[in-house]
Amino acid sequence: MQKTPPAAAPSAAPAIPFFSQAQSFEDNWNEISRHVTDVLDNGKFSHGAKVGELEERLAAWTGARHVVAVNSGTDALILLLRAAGLRPGDEVIVPAYSFIATASAVVLAGGVPVFADIEEDGHGVDPASVDAAVTPRTKMVMPVHLFDRMADMRGLRDVARRHGLTIVEDSAEAIGMRMDGVHAGLLGAGGVLSFFPAKTLGGIGDGGAVLTGDASIAAKARMLRHHGRGGRTLGDFPGISNATVLPGRNSKMDDVQAAVLLAKLTALDAGIARRAELAGRYDARLRGLPGVRSVPGARPPLAGSNRVVYVYLLQVEDRDALAVHLSARGIGTEIYYPVPLHLQPCFAHLGHRPGDFPRAEAACAAAIALPLYPDLPAAHADRVCDEIEGFYAGRAR
Repeated sequence: MQKTPPAAAPSAAPAIPFFSQAQSFEDNWNEISRHVTDVLDNGKFSHGAKVGELEERLAAWTGARHVVAVNSGTDALILLLRAAGLRPGDEVIVPAYSFIATASAVVLAGGVPVFADIEEDGHGVDPASVDAAVTPRTKMVMPVHLFDRMADMRGLRDVARRHGLTIVEDSAEAIGMRMDGVHAGLLGAGGVLSFFPAKTLGGIGDGGAVLTGDASIAAKARMLRHHGRGGRTLGDFPGISNATVLPGRNSKMDDVQAAVLLAKLTALDAGIARRAELAGRYDARLRGLPGVRSVPGARPPLAGSNRVVYVYLLQVEDRDALAVHLSARGIGTEIYYPVPLHLQPCFAHLGHRPGDFPRAEAACAAAIALPLYPDLPAAHADRVCDEIEGFYAGRAR
């Protein structure tokens, strides 16, 4: 006897991931496959011609005199710090509110991270807090350009001049951000880019680059990325036998990664515009909503700088409960960042306690990032807003 099939369950609302680039890859596949085929035909799959092509294109796009492609944004930070002259035991002032790589890169480069608080009304490091953190051992200050705007580089440059400090920029998130026409990462000794998949220019795995206008820093970073070998190594098989000038590391970029990034670079301006459009949609719906303390668009960029939205970050009440509510409805979010750097277990030996950097700690307790990427349909952004509105309306009853 034939059984009657069970009644179909009501269709669930479509899941909204925190990040996806599936549609972008499909739309751009012809260009991606062309560059990848070049790599396969060339037969050199790491540190080859396609990496050199990417460096040239990024230099033209950012205005950097020198671009050194490496295998991650974190390695880019480590190489930049070493190439800019960091010595063992030197102190580097960093914000207490950032991704762990900001401070761990200082340690891995041989330095000591010293923390400073963030601004009252933003997420950039506070120049006054940096000024107060300077000691005779301070060598560098490393601001981070977070989420959708640059740190206060004018204030930081003033502090650096008065104390004789070198500025290196953690500009991993900041492709497209500029101040007075100068790209992020080029306002001090150098900066970095990350090509982690979710970044504004993201690949299919890890990748990064050092940006600098200083030829000597670029030359040292090039050596450090390939075991400290001197002479030409990029795209040059015989270069692997060059003399080792200084202890380096294996930080070479794969050519397939460079191929994907070259293809995606052609859509970068359109992707930045789409992110801005979606961020504006969120701003319009969420600004002034009870329970939402601030939206990114409420604070204008610093004079002379632009806004490029990498992460759409809200400051909200009942953050953890909101994250659970959205997750239960198939909406992905991320917490930037659950624990401030000075309270991370790996830095316990520095002796910090809760309350040392109150603005950073407050941001960690209230920040939640919403889905934001070029592939996100506007209807999905609206649904995210609907669910946030419903969550706070329900708590008000």
